[in-house]
Amino acid sequence: MKFVLEVTVDEGASARDRAAELGRILRYWGGNLHHYGLEPGDGSAVYDSAYQEVGAWRVVAS
Repeated sequence: MKFVLEVTVDEGASARDRAAELGRILRYWGGNLHHYGLEPGDGSAVYDSAYQEVGAWRVVAS
């Protein structure tokens, strides 16, 4: 099984701001994984701190 996480960050933001936002996205994403069985087909949208969709994650068979 393979986990795929795709996130688009604001290229206009500073490297520090991009890193902070990505860290927040990953903490939120990781904290919610217990809501899923983590089986192929599971997945969800990923949101930034402004609650804008910035990507998605999914579980796929490898």
